This record gives sequence, structure tokens and C-alpha cells, in this order.
Amino acid sequence: MFEIIKAGGWVMLPIIACSILALAIIAERLWSLQTQRVMPKDLVCQIWQLRRMGKLTQNYIASLRDGSPLGRILAAGLTNMHDDRSVMKESIEGTGPHVVHELERFLNTLGTIATISPLMGLLGTVMGIMRIFSAINDASVGDPQQIADGISVALITTVAGLIVAIPSLFSYRYLYGRIDNLVINMEAEALKLIKAMRGEQWRQVEVVKGDAA
Repeated sequence: MFEIIKAGGWVMLPIIACSILALAIIAERLWSLQTQRVMPKDLVCQIWQLRRMGKLTQNYIASLRDGSPLGRILAAGLTNMHDDRSVMKESIEGTGPHVVHELERFLNTLGTIATISPLMGLLGTVMGIMRIFSAINDASVGDPQQIADGISVALITTVAGLIVAIPSLFSYRYLYGRIDNLVINMEAEALKLIKAMRGEQWRQVEVVKGDAA
């Protein structure tokens, strides 16, 4: 392996660095974007039960905000749960882009790696071809060893760049698709929370009216 890297020349160093960085980003995002970590199960139901029991405190809302991306969105709505529905919705919509930005962390870097890795491989290819022509110019028939070295650089760097770029691009697209699905589901959960909070207030109004009658 070391001989292959050495044969590819100095261009192999940034390609290898990109591969390590890409692997780190992919592993970190796959871990962070697990459904249970982003959207804990039955979170809206838990909030509803706490509200019914009168245990929906500011401390719980603060812990909810720090617990998960969905919790951060729901906490934004709960801070205005006594206000009008439109106020709750605006609070959630204002927090949503920040949460999405956090979910997309490092993905631009991964996309950049997927783009520049083939270009670095192409750079190695050009350098290898230049070495071949240099060997031909130095002698009438060229030094076979230098020509072979030039071909090695051209082929190895091209292959290395593609090996890094293809899985990086695939992971980039996959992770963005996963985020889109998570965002859609979080929007549904936020809407469910708004309806639940408003529904409870309506029932409370009906009970007061019934007692007054």
C-alpha cells in the first residue's frame, strides 16, 4: 500500500486527507441523524400528559430544548403555549431553520470533498503525463522507467480521487435525503403539538362555560 501511495506522488497526500475527513463526517452524521436521537419516540404524547397533570414546567421545557432537535422545536412552541396559535407557529417556524442548519452540519464540507477529489486525481493525471513527455524529450526514445513512473502517477491518482469521490457523493446525497425526511416528520410533530395545546384550551373553555350554565 505504501508503495502505491509513494508511486502516486505528493498529490496522494491531500487525497488521503480528504478520505479521512470524509469518513469522519459520514460516521458522525450517521450517528447524529439517527431517528431516535433527532426525534425521540412519543415526545408530543409525553408533553401532552405532563400538561394534563400540570407538570409542564419551565425546567422541563429547558431540558426538552437541550435534549434533541425535535425537542428544540417543540420547546420554542411551548414557550408561547399560552398565546395565540399563530404565535406558537411563528416561534416554531423561527426555530426550524436553525435546527435544519444544525442537522446539515459538515455536509457542505462532504460535498466539497466529493467535488475536489476527482479534480485532485486529474491533477495527478496531468502531472503524470507531463513526466512522460519530459522523459521522451530527454532522450530520443525516452527512459522506460520514467515513462512507467509517469503512467503510474496518472493512473493511481485518478483511481484514488474517484475512490474518495464516489462514496462521498453517495453519502452526501443520502444524508441530505435523510434530513429532508426528518424535517418533514418534525413538522408533522410540531403541528400535532400546536393542535394538542389548542385543543386542551378549547376543552377548558367548554368546561368553564358548562359550570357557569
